[in-house]
Amino acid sequence: MSRRESKVLQVASLARVEGEGALHLRLHDGEVAEARLKIYEPPRFFEAFLRGRAHTEPPDLTSRVCGICPVAYQMSACRAIEDACGIVVDGQLAGLRRLLYCGEWIESQTLHIYLLHAPDFLGADSVIDLARTHRTHVERGLALKQTGNALMELLGGRAIHPVNVRLGGFHRVPARSELRPLAERLKRARDDAEATLSWVAGFEFPDAGIDTALLALVEPGVYAIASGAPTAMAAPSTAGLPADSDRALATRTFPLAAFPDHVIETQVPHSTALHALLDGERHLTGTLARYALSGRWLPPDVRQAARQAGLGDPREGAVCRNPFRSIVVRAVEVLYAVGEALRLIDAYEPPPRPYLDVPPRAGTGHGATEAPRGLLYHRYRLDAAGTVTDASLVPPTAQNQAAIEQDLRRTVQERLSTGSHPSDAELTALCERVIRNHDPCISCSTHFLDLTVARG
Repeated sequence: MSRRESKVLQVASLARVEGEGALHLRLHDGEVAEARLKIYEPPRFFEAFLRGRAHTEPPDLTSRVCGICPVAYQMSACRAIEDACGIVVDGQLAGLRRLLYCGEWIESQTLHIYLLHAPDFLGADSVIDLARTHRTHVERGLALKQTGNALMELLGGRAIHPVNVRLGGFHRVPARSELRPLAERLKRARDDAEATLSWVAGFEFPDAGIDTALLALVEPGVYAIASGAPTAMAAPSTAGLPADSDRALATRTFPLAAFPDHVIETQVPHSTALHALLDGERHLTGTLARYALSGRWLPPDVRQAARQAGLGDPREGAVCRNPFRSIVVRAVEVLYAVGEALRLIDAYEPPPRPYLDVPPRAGTGHGATEAPRGLLYHRYRLDAAGTVTDASLVPPTAQNQAAIEQDLRRTVQERLSTGSHPSDAELTALCERVIRNHDPCISCSTHFLDLTVARG
């Protein structure tokens, strides 16, 4: 592109992402003047129609937000309402919840690796094309995903929008004998997960780094999935380091109840998802953030596999900030989730009751868990009868949208700075690849629209 030329690139529909979105890119005099990730899916007003519902209903209702990560919505809703009602679910019931969540991590992260992301690295347009050249790999990925689905079916009642979860636990808990076949299946899945990690580690990765704060739940001693305190790691620029710095930086932790004071949502004209900033800064939540903040607590065998895959050891202060390498970290998380599921099954003893009673009371409750795509926060206010009077859902993609736009600007600007003259098709492919690195769940993010009507 000539230095004096202006160009606008419009991508009307992004390929191989969850949901529907678009991209607007404006270039002027060799500079990226504007990059907007346009989320145009209709808002579904979940917060609005949760108001007036009984406190027992949000786990079932919010699971309908997404067919890929319904457990994340159920678990965050349960934790928030139980918090409002003063109930703590622990012991074997908490273990079963974590086991169910492992099923979701396995199926969702595997779906992204094989069906959405791997084609970018292997020159394929889709997983159908990929199956023609890498059939064995695709079949392995489908088998791995099916194992995650099987966990969700047994514990959740079905793989999509599970129906067995309720406040305080489950409607029904399994016998040990029901989990044995799953354990055998998970042992085979562990081999598939190890092979997946070795496979994706062999891809070619562009040099890149994202200069944003990282935000994830942290629960010392374990790799956080279903609970923890929000913890942020500073952006490299705040320490005078380059965006691709692989050093761990200062962290700060705040109470979950203070989440709305730190993560502030605002509306932008081009999106039906709210944008969020962490204490005024862009931030990124999800796989890279979890590995940076909780990777030190991965089991030794998983950390060793991660090192062999080319990732640094978080125990030694290593951080991966390259979004293109997020596919490797996702594969590490799949390997972890398979092993964690086996551990939980081995330790399982059926609890005396499938759930704890959660009687209603007036109060405000906060809950957050780690969806595959990042930290998912729920807040509910209840009256004395247990009626929901206010609800707030802050999904990962809405938090990540500003960081994704920054990453788009950086990547395209670096491409233009090489002196090359990329065609519109080449820029489109590059931008879509950058967006897929972050695995946005666009449907999850479109909960709310602040509508202002001006009348004459």
